[in-house]
Amino acid sequence: MSQWKQIQQLQIKYQEQVGYLYDDNFPMDIRQVLSNYIESQDWDTAANHESMATVLLSNLLSQLDRQCSQEQNFLQRHNLKFIYQQLQTKCKANPLLMAGVISSCLREERRIISTASIQEQGPLEKSMQNSVAFERQKNMDNRVAVIRSSVQMMDQAVKYLEDMQDDFDFRYKTLQSRDPVDRNTAVMKQEVTRLQEMLNNLDFKRKENLSKMSDVIKEIDALIVSQLNPELMEWKRRQQINCIGGPLLTGLDQLQNWFTLTAQSLFQMKRQLDKLGELILKVTYESDPIPLQRPQMEEQVKYLIYHLIKSSFVVEKQPCMPTHPQKPLIIKTGVQFTTKVRLLVKLPEVDYQLKVKTIFDKDLPPGRVNRQFFILTTTTKIMDVEESSNGCLSVEFRHLQLKEKKYVNGTKVNEGPVSVTEELHSLSFEAQFNIQGINIDLETCSFPLVVISNVSQLPGGWASVMWYNLLTDEPRNLGFFASPQRASWGQLSEVLSWQFSTFAGRGLNREQLCMLGEKLLGQQASQNECQVSWSKFCKENIHGKNFSFWMWLDSILELIKKHLLPIWNDNCIMGFVSKETERARLKDKEPGTFLLRFSESHLGGITFTWVEQSDSGDAKFISVEPYTKSRLSALPFADIIRDYKVITDGEVPENPLKFLYPDIPKDEAFGRLYNSQQNKVFPYIPSMLIPISTLQTTPPPCSSPEPPMSPGMFDMLTQHLSPLEIETAMSSPYSE
Repeated sequence: MSQWKQIQQLQIKYQEQVGYLYDDNFPMDIRQVLSNYIESQDWDTAANHESMATVLLSNLLSQLDRQCSQEQNFLQRHNLKFIYQQLQTKCKANPLLMAGVISSCLREERRIISTASIQEQGPLEKSMQNSVAFERQKNMDNRVAVIRSSVQMMDQAVKYLEDMQDDFDFRYKTLQSRDPVDRNTAVMKQEVTRLQEMLNNLDFKRKENLSKMSDVIKEIDALIVSQLNPELMEWKRRQQINCIGGPLLTGLDQLQNWFTLTAQSLFQMKRQLDKLGELILKVTYESDPIPLQRPQMEEQVKYLIYHLIKSSFVVEKQPCMPTHPQKPLIIKTGVQFTTKVRLLVKLPEVDYQLKVKTIFDKDLPPGRVNRQFFILTTTTKIMDVEESSNGCLSVEFRHLQLKEKKYVNGTKVNEGPVSVTEELHSLSFEAQFNIQGINIDLETCSFPLVVISNVSQLPGGWASVMWYNLLTDEPRNLGFFASPQRASWGQLSEVLSWQFSTFAGRGLNREQLCMLGEKLLGQQASQNECQVSWSKFCKENIHGKNFSFWMWLDSILELIKKHLLPIWNDNCIMGFVSKETERARLKDKEPGTFLLRFSESHLGGITFTWVEQSDSGDAKFISVEPYTKSRLSALPFADIIRDYKVITDGEVPENPLKFLYPDIPKDEAFGRLYNSQQNKVFPYIPSMLIPISTLQTTPPPCSSPEPPMSPGMFDMLTQHLSPLEIETAMSSPYSE
């Protein structure tokens, strides 16, 4: 079943989550009418290769154009044509961005489908999607709108004040121009009284306006402190969770809207205060409130502008290697990586260039001995409105590359006291500019990075990235692994499920997570609050094995991604199940019922166990030697299940696998995945590989390595297998 059809069968609450993924950048109409094409392309790869993105988007536009011409409904045809025109512009402007949007939408759809199948969200995901957050955003929209309205009204008030002052100034100067002889007349005295009343009204209005301005400034200050800054921190926390596989990161455009509207209000108030400064150059008097209050208010506004713009400088895209787009924050020396920073405040038109500089490992903790690195490529770029589709200033560094310093001041650099994958680094960004007389120093930094020099360090590095971003929201705690916090099993299990939904398309259900918890912690794992140490998760070997829990789990993820993806996503692999549970489930099933589980004794291995009936009538369980990537590279796993044979006591080989647990006929479960193509190279006859195990129920009567075999069976085998393959099959072990 296609991914889009699965979404259409979800409950309404999950369909609403899907709805949030689509906007004008990638309308849902396209997802609907071109679902088959969209799902059949590799958008993850295209998001990091411009030429591939251009080709895929060009094909998408062609299909959309064809769909427009074939559409019978007038309104739908009109809408599709409009979407086509909009999308054509976006695809030409930034094909990588568009491919990335589609990739993110598809990945998030898979996560939502996975969540719906589990039917219970974890605590982290619930916190990212609770209704309180939506209410908070509505309240924020209202407060920002009220402030904008108040500032607009202040514009009118200042204009009214200016008109009052001009009227007063004109009458006063007219009076001054009169002949001194006429000043003591009744008419003149009446005019003086009138001028005094006007001055009193002017003084009252000046005080009133200043009081209203002061109230608005206080309201803006409260908005920034109580809501805007917390919303920004909340977005950064969601970005951390998204980096380790959590829900799709949204809300930055909304944040930018709030920041920009607030900044516009402050800049407008600064202009109003400047206008008041101009007014007192024409008319002032004793106890005039403007010279007394305006300087302090102007400083307050400048302070708020400074800190608002400074805090709006964020890392939109955390450092990531294009070769591993779903594992950000890990950088390999000598490999290019990308990152992007963004200013959330849309500044007024400027006639200067805003240069952003990257600095690696600025202000390291004192006394810390580290490997040291420097950036090989250009470290400075100019922020540009055109690099973003939403009109903000942003800059993307696409070709950064690290190189390790072997010597510092002539002395060879030694490794630090912690392992390479526990050593955290940072990438900082700096810029300076002046706007309306305010000097602003911008600085932000990435989340802590792990720098590796060999791809074999990638699993350990990713474990560090997960652990850090799961447990702390501190942006630069580079000494975190000197004394790493513990994680609750409830937290950790949710993140582990995300790894499977992100990398393999389907997360883990409660039973699978329960088995993992018992493997890591024993029976106490049934309690979500049970604590897991960093060492237990990643450093200590599993009892009786020469690998850690995380190394074992990561090897399974790699196996699924490279060799088992369709079978995993079709929910054919039970995967994480203990031998005891396996036997309990199979014992009452029909002979030939089997299930697929991951090996507990091999790194990256999958095995199948089937049930047979012994001579005594009891259930008998047989497991095959685990298949690892070396064997699955030669033969697809679905074909192994189809063609698998067992030779029992010299009998004719037969396939013991009949029903996938609980009772699904084998061909019904795996039929669409079978590889029907055979080698056809003229003038040779077709050949195929057949996986065979030998099963002896009685000891062989002689020491010969070959078990007894009838002539007829031997002739049959020689038709399909070479002598070497027969010998190999006869000696193949069958149980784990």
